[in-house]
Amino acid sequence: MSADHPSTKPYLLRALWEWCCDNGLTPYLAVQVDGRTQVPREFVRDGQIVLNIGADATNKLVMGNDFIEFQARFGGAARQLSIPVGRVTAIYARETGAGMAFELDETNADALTEAGDAPTVADFSPPDEPPPERPKPESGRPWLQRIK
Repeated sequence: MSADHPSTKPYLLRALWEWCCDNGLTPYLAVQVDGRTQVPREFVRDGQIVLNIGADATNKLVMGNDFIEFQARFGGAARQLSIPVGRVTAIYARETGAGMAFELDETNADALTEAGDAPTVADFSPPDEPPPERPKPESGRPWLQRIK
């Protein structure tokens, strides 16, 4: 895309997110992770991560033109996430698969890195202590435990 025209990608992402929410669907975001992408690294598989960005799964969601930023819980711990819009490869509804795929914006990432404008990446390593072990139900059936 020429430098004279802004990308349509952030606008399409916001529109599809709103469409999912308006129709009772769960918006998922597929992201190709790089050094500028702030996500819990322990959940990255083959350089990619898929995130639930629904209103019930996020806090302080801001879908800007350059970054998508929000807080989410992983293993019970709140984390701050920051995803460059150029690294988003798809947004879709979990229930139907309806959505849109995007090409990676490699040129924008390279330009930011060369210019030194890329945000610093926080260390998103897993917490030092593992989560407490939950007792296994004796019957082998799944069970739900309420934690307040």
